[in-house]
Amino acid sequence: MNIQIKRVYEKRDAQDGFRILVDRLWPRGLTKEKAAADLWLKNIAPSTELRKWFNHDPEKWKEFQKKYQKELKENKEAVSVLKEHMKQGPVTLLYGAKDQEHNEAQVIKELVS
Repeated sequence: MNIQIKRVYEKRDAQDGFRILVDRLWPRGLTKEKAAADLWLKNIAPSTELRKWFNHDPEKWKEFQKKYQKELKENKEAVSVLKEHMKQGPVTLLYGAKDQEHNEAQVIKELVS
């Protein structure tokens, strides 16, 4: 399975394949055209409560991963949509966070890879 991760603010390139935005909130200051997302799968994003608790704090990363993996395992429909697109070719998970190491796309990729 070819799955990669990219900040939504980066430009689309030929290797991206099908681009899926995995944030619950639309990225600030970005038009739909510039985002170039083929699908906004906001239901796969962490719950509002978990997102606010984590607040992109690297100190909470390990606990966030555990809690979010649990949410993903209970969110069969959204994960199924993602897996269907992965069967059709390369997929790029798009996220808006500045932190490239501690974000939901990393957790999703680990779960479905």
